[in-house]
Parts: sequence; C-alpha cells; structure tokens
Amino acid sequence: MGDHTYFFGHRYTTWFHIMSQTGRHRLRGPAEPHLRCLFLFTCSGTYNIYVNQTPSDSLEIYEKGELLFMSTSQAHMTAGERVRAALVGAPVDRVPLVFWHHFKPEGSGARLAQLTKEFFYDKFQLDIVKIMPDLPYPEPGREITTAQMRNVPRLGLDTPIFQEQLVCIRQLRAQIGEDYPLILTIFSPLTYALRWLGRSTIVEAVRQDPQAFEQGLPIIAENLRGLLAAAIDAGASGIFFSCMGATNRHFTREEYARFGRPYDLQALAGASKGWLNIVHIHADPDQAGDEIYFEDFADYPVQVLSWSDRLTGPDLREALDLTNKCLMAGLSERGPLTHGTEVEIENEILGAVASTKGRRLILANGCSIPDDNPERWLHAARRLVEQLH
Repeated sequence: MGDHTYFFGHRYTTWFHIMSQTGRHRLRGPAEPHLRCLFLFTCSGTYNIYVNQTPSDSLEIYEKGELLFMSTSQAHMTAGERVRAALVGAPVDRVPLVFWHHFKPEGSGARLAQLTKEFFYDKFQLDIVKIMPDLPYPEPGREITTAQMRNVPRLGLDTPIFQEQLVCIRQLRAQIGEDYPLILTIFSPLTYALRWLGRSTIVEAVRQDPQAFEQGLPIIAENLRGLLAAAIDAGASGIFFSCMGATNRHFTREEYARFGRPYDLQALAGASKGWLNIVHIHADPDQAGDEIYFEDFADYPVQVLSWSDRLTGPDLREALDLTNKCLMAGLSERGPLTHGTEVEIENEILGAVASTKGRRLILANGCSIPDDNPERWLHAARRLVEQLH
C-alpha cells in the first residue's frame, strides 16, 4: 500500500481509533451512523475522510486535514510539574485540569480553606487549587454613584476580610505542600465598580461623568496591590484576576483602555513574584457570540489567559496565534460538564487537546459551574482526562 494506511468502518462509535507506529490517534467521523467511512492517511501526517451510503455508491470527500499529535512526557508528573510544563509549552504526561464552583464559608478563612481542599484536592485531585472569591472585597457602606467613587475607602491588610483570605492561603499551603499550584481569585478594580454601581446602568453613567468615576479606581487598585503581594507572601502560587467589562456588550476598546487596563496593571504589580498569575477575560453566560477584547490582554504581566472559549471565542486554535501565553479554557461552564453525557464531555476534552496538540493548555471551564452541579459529570471529566496518556 505504499505510504498509505487504510481504515474502514461503520460510524457506530463517537471516534475512530487509529493505531500507527506513532501511537493511537482519534478522528471524528460524520455524525450520521448510516454512512460508511474510509480513512486515508499518508506518512506526512495528512488525512482524507471519504463516505458513502452503501458499498455500491461512489465515495465522496467528507473532510481533509492534518493529524494533530500530542507530545507527552513518559514520566508521571506531580500537579506542580504538570502545570509548570504547560506554562512553557513543554510535554506533559496529560493536560492539566481544573474546574470550580462557589462555596459558602460564612466569612471564615479557615472554613473556606476546608471546603476548598475537600473539593479541589481531596475529592477530584485537580491540578490547581483555586480559592474562590467567597470572602468578598468589602463593599462601600452605602450605595454610591459614579460621582461618589472618589470616596471609596483605602484599605490596609488589617481589613478583616483580607486577613481571612490570608488565613485561608496559609492553611491550604500547610496542608497541600509547597509545590501544589494554589491561586487566589480576585476581581479587577473595574469589576468591583461594575458590581457596586450595577452593570445595567454603569456604562451610560460613566460616559456622562468619566472624570469622577475614575477617581476611585486607583484607590481600589492600590488596595488590591497590597493584598495580592501579601497573598503571594502567604503561599499563593499566583492570582486568578477576573476582568469584567472588556466586551462589546459593555465598554469600547478605548474605554476599557482608560477605565480598565491602567488599574488592572496597578493591582497586578502586587503579584509580580507569583509564578502562576492568570487573567480571566469575563463574559456572562448570556453573552454568547459577543466579542471579548482578547488581544488587549496578550501583553499583561501574567503567565496564563483564561476565557470562555466555547461562549465568545476566540477558539483555542485562534488563541494560540494571538498570544504566546498558556491558555486556560476548553470546557463550557454550561455544557456537558454540567449535564453530560460522557461522550459529549470526552468530545469537548478531545477537541481542546486536538486544537492545541496538548501544549500550552490548562483544561478548564471559563466561568464558574453551578454550585449544585451533578458530581457524576465532574468525576467523569476527571477520569477521562486521566486517560489522555
């Protein structure tokens, strides 16, 4: 057969499994189970998929493409080794995985540490332990307007909720060891303002009085800068820094460059000693198809970019060309991870791995999954990822 390998089969399974000297490869055939398929591979790594209705019908081209091989490390890695390798695009034994939802610690850092460890470390053995923003930044004591933003308080590390966050970090670090990736979730200054003032009205209000509004942003940013520095010193590997407003549903690119970026960078300066800093470009579940300003974050001083790729784009393949940072995406927060089936979860995982060849990828949801998410699907995702050796 020369340099070609042939594979025939009926489409009764989700993926065709192809064995060759370079390992096992999976390709998706057509969705219609009555179609017969012919896979034609060449040694150069290209493939054609042909289909016909019956053996007597002529073959028609269904798909052309290139095989995407995932380079893997043969040695088992710890979570820390796996994530560090993913950051620089080195081979991993399998892609790192993390998913998350919120907890109810009732203001206690020790309680949040307990709930966090039980979920991320004990139950699912995820590759990153993510402290959720469930000990929230103090809101102003009363409702404020854009004109009153200049009056937001300056907060030091003696602020009780900041102290509870540091208690949580120290407790977790003592329990999970020095090398395990541990991140603290914090919102950006503009995100806090959006939450306080109301996303439905803030954009127009800011446009009417931009000077007054932005007087409060550097105060929030400086408060966060101090907290982020203390979090790294307390044992956090980095910060998960969530940014709202960087979508065409909210501000223009120029407005985000004015009201978002300078204060993001001011706050993130506090995390400069972290090795696992992540910027999350937030979009709500109802923003399907909206544009996020992904490229505008490509030069942020972080190692990872996170976003809901299944919701807004760019897709993973496009994102690889837009940044040299590690990507944290691939799973839909309202998709198969929340309702199954295992086949659909596997398809989503394999699609993400194929798009990146398993390099520079931390497999994750975009935004938080529901707190009452059925755990059977989370266990399924964890098991399926473990099989990606």
